[in-house]
Amino acid sequence: MTHGLAVSHVSRESRGQTISSMHKTTLSAAVRKKLEQAAVKVMKNAHVPYSNFRVGAAILLTNGKIFSGCNVENASYGMTNCAERTAIFSAVARLGPSIEIRAVAVANDHGVACSPCGACRQVIYEFGPDATIFFQGARGPKQAHITELLPEGFRLQ
Repeated sequence: MTHGLAVSHVSRESRGQTISSMHKTTLSAAVRKKLEQAAVKVMKNAHVPYSNFRVGAAILLTNGKIFSGCNVENASYGMTNCAERTAIFSAVARLGPSIEIRAVAVANDHGVACSPCGACRQVIYEFGPDATIFFQGARGPKQAHITELLPEGFRLQ
């Protein structure tokens, strides 16, 4: 289950290697833990009167800065903003559009599988085409490269 759109995770293989094994992150355990803790902390600020499903996200930029965001629901459901995009938009508002995302951590308050929705995957790819995503999978914590989650991401370059 994703928290925005219904998207199922499908593992791809390329020449016998899974995509996630081809893109190993060099993120230390301590930095990953800090990123995940930031996602859990901000999750408490979510505005979720309709779903009661709190999500927090934290992004690590290549400059070492961390930005976090939570989901913000709206009575007009299409106007709801996911945690990942909230974090990314906060970073852009603060630092400008030249940010580059190195990693994203996503957390939810139900302990269920929760990968970024399709819209968030595209926005992550826009600012982090080599980003690693940490999230709760169906069988526990999971790590995936953004191109595994969004194999044919769109960029104007």
